[in-house]
Amino acid sequence: MRALVDIALHSNGGPVLLKDIARRQEISPQYLEHLVAPLIRAGMLRSIRGAKGGIALAKPPEEIRLSRVIEVLEGSVAPVECVDNAGLCARSEGCVTRDVWSDIKAAIMEVLESLTLRDLVDRQRAKVTSRSETYSI
Repeated sequence: MRALVDIALHSNGGPVLLKDIARRQEISPQYLEHLVAPLIRAGMLRSIRGAKGGIALAKPPEEIRLSRVIEVLEGSVAPVECVDNAGLCARSEGCVTRDVWSDIKAAIMEVLESLTLRDLVDRQRAKVTSRSETYSI
């Protein structure tokens, strides 16, 4: 998620170098490459080759839902496997704790579905602005 925000903030209409994202986000370039590949396959990012190449958003930030990013990178947000696959446990149908886990998954998905990359970019800009406005004497 941080890499996507970084790309949105630093693209200025063009591609961003992976090494620059990795440096700013303090993550290894190899790990970043591991994250970027599925996002390219999912159509959220595009890779641009050449001297002025790098990674760019393939869609406007307001079209990239956080729920889709998590789905692509992590899969289900269910806290336990039986939420997505009741057949894993003979007790699933009558299990009250499974109901709680299902509610938790639904709440997480509601938040993720309600937010886009644009929302995160706007929040990040607001945080930077509010930090630069504070001072001490």
